[in-house]
Amino acid sequence: MALDIDYIANVTCDLCRIPSPTGYTHLATDHVRALVTDLGLPVQVTTKGSLVVRLPSADAGPGRLLSAHVDTLGAMVKEIKSDGRLRLTLIGGYDWSTIEGEYCLVHRADDEPITGTILTTKASYHVHGTELRDLKRDGDSIEVRLDEVVTSAADVQALGVAVGDFVSLDPRTTVTSTGYIKSRHLDDKACVAILLGVAKAILDSGETLPCPSWLYISVFEEVGHGTSAGLPDNIQDVIAVDMAAVGSGQTSDEQAVTICTKDSSGPYHYGFTRELVDLARRESLNYRTDIYPFYGSDVSQALRAGYDIRGALVGPGVDASHSYERLHRDSLRETARLLLAWLNEP
Repeated sequence: MALDIDYIANVTCDLCRIPSPTGYTHLATDHVRALVTDLGLPVQVTTKGSLVVRLPSADAGPGRLLSAHVDTLGAMVKEIKSDGRLRLTLIGGYDWSTIEGEYCLVHRADDEPITGTILTTKASYHVHGTELRDLKRDGDSIEVRLDEVVTSAADVQALGVAVGDFVSLDPRTTVTSTGYIKSRHLDDKACVAILLGVAKAILDSGETLPCPSWLYISVFEEVGHGTSAGLPDNIQDVIAVDMAAVGSGQTSDEQAVTICTKDSSGPYHYGFTRELVDLARRESLNYRTDIYPFYGSDVSQALRAGYDIRGALVGPGVDASHSYERLHRDSLRETARLLLAWLNEP
């Protein structure tokens, strides 16, 4: 089965540019639904908005499922300050310092988004001097400056901005000539794109997978309950396809696929993980094994919800996770190759 890496890379970039902080994912899921429909596959939508896609596969046998999530980090308006600035509450797990200076959109309920910039309350060195350096970055010192003429809370409210409005971060998606994709939200939109690329390869081949096989696009992973409900019946094996965190003390690599053996929720299924490692070796993949102490996945969430499954976690290497992220096209390819090989195992 031939993989179209350009397709995967293009879908990654397109998805990254669509705002979808957890709780505000409808624009991204609509886009994914359209792509799946273009491939010729039917899509089911769960009550809370996850997408379930049946791949061309046998009717009998142990069910297999690949899961990735389209929801991302983001924020919401916590307070409209008296000077017209906005206080935020975070969506997902990340540090305030990683969004300082970022452009953003404030998604009004009844109108188009308003642009803004995320700054500290002491952003100007010429005004605050060295106070800026020592300022702790937290919910009290980070705020949004709207690109509107506003000087009071009433001015902001007159624009239709309200407490509870979603705030999305500018992804600044960039593709380099050396094969890198730099963007916010590669976690986990690159993996959603990988799943679509895998589906495309299967459909282009005209072959049928040997076991019932599904894709599951979750929408609440970043807050801990992405796959807590709505999985198809008779699923035995679930692979969470999510970014592999690259950094000091890690083996993960931006040009490789990583098979995670343990994260903050504990070890993944030993037998299943060993099968994937053996498969990566047989396929001569560029792969790593790694452990992530500050990490959870859709498999973790499904197991906590009570699903009796074998779970594993694989994904492309992503540098600076939950910040301004980067991966290489090679990791997209290696991850997709592993998933295709697994789906085709008898």
